[in-house]
Amino acid sequence: MEQTEIFRPLMALVGWTLCVLLLIPYQRFKAVFAGRVTSHDFRLGESEQVPPEVRLPNRNFQNLLEVPLLFYVVCLVGYLSAQIDATALALAWGYVALRVLHSLVHLTYNAIVHRFLLFAASNVVLLLLWARLLAALA
Repeated sequence: MEQTEIFRPLMALVGWTLCVLLLIPYQRFKAVFAGRVTSHDFRLGESEQVPPEVRLPNRNFQNLLEVPLLFYVVCLVGYLSAQIDATALALAWGYVALRVLHSLVHLTYNAIVHRFLLFAASNVVLLLLWARLLAALA
């Protein structure tokens, strides 16, 4: 197996993160043009005047920059130490799928239990990626 295959799920998550990033100005401009907020409502980030559906993409984007940082690191360390195998690749794709599903739930119907289950499952997958890597390097 080519070690570089690990960059496919890594880049897929980067791509998804950038798509969510594009939702932020879209929702903000839509709200400004509809007269629901003014540009001053964003002067210090997002004020209480900003409707929740306008704030949501920003919060989801933040989610995609928090724990997934550990995913990027495990992928890079796995690559650099030549520890990428079919199982690691499958786990990486599973992690990406779970994070995308988490975002879709968060950005659409936002059921907290569904969101939590997807978040928890993605963290278990991430933990497995790290455990396998650490065991291989020990």
